[in-house]
Amino acid sequence: MAPTDSYLTATRLLDFDSPSISNLVRDRGWHDLARVDRIGAVYDFVRNVIAFGYNRVDDIPASAVLTDGYGQCNTKGTLLMALLRSVGIRCRLHGFTIHKALQRGVVPELVYPLAPSEILHSWVEVETEEGWINLEGFILDAPFLQSLQKEFSETESLCGYGAGTDCLSAPPVSWNGGSTYIQKTGIVRDFGTFDAPDDFYLKYSQNFGFARDFLYRHVIRHWMNARVRRIRRGMLPKVPGLSRPNHSHEENNRAA
Repeated sequence: MAPTDSYLTATRLLDFDSPSISNLVRDRGWHDLARVDRIGAVYDFVRNVIAFGYNRVDDIPASAVLTDGYGQCNTKGTLLMALLRSVGIRCRLHGFTIHKALQRGVVPELVYPLAPSEILHSWVEVETEEGWINLEGFILDAPFLQSLQKEFSETESLCGYGAGTDCLSAPPVSWNGGSTYIQKTGIVRDFGTFDAPDDFYLKYSQNFGFARDFLYRHVIRHWMNARVRRIRRGMLPKVPGLSRPNHSHEENNRAA
């Protein structure tokens, strides 16, 4: 009996044998594509069809992320891994924390002080013919990212509103066969690689405490998702201390 490849197996979270994921893969015809195109098609689906947003917890199955239709770094990563494995692409998870400042602007100022200083983060590592690459650029959907680029068109560095990059005007987020990033500059701690997200969450979890966890699941994340939708429409909430050069120019023009 051949040994099981831990980078291709289904798990509780990577439930690519679920009907919703199996049907999606079949209907999209991803199995018929060349290897590099399979990766790209799955990546683009998770990046843009699955919108940026906040699910109830990190450790939900890929099928639940697909049903929600939105996700953040960890949950979209789970779906990405499940879809990649379903089409025979070996992948693993790399775990980190990011500084909470990266989420400022999405997290309402009223509750921002309640957020832990470091937030659990991950990206997906994929085996290609050239070796392993890092995929992180799938987190923010294109309309959301474009709103940030328009608002901060006069700066390249941004740590806030869900982005952490030093090349905002042209961040490496599109699939071209190499690594992609959009929150990399916010990384604080590196936890290394894991065969599956299940293994990562067994060892690490976002410890809010009971009260904050209840508030996050039932109130705060819905508030955050409403702000995400507003940002996507070009209405960015103000963040104290975060420069918005385009706005200062508009205010100067109005004053003149």
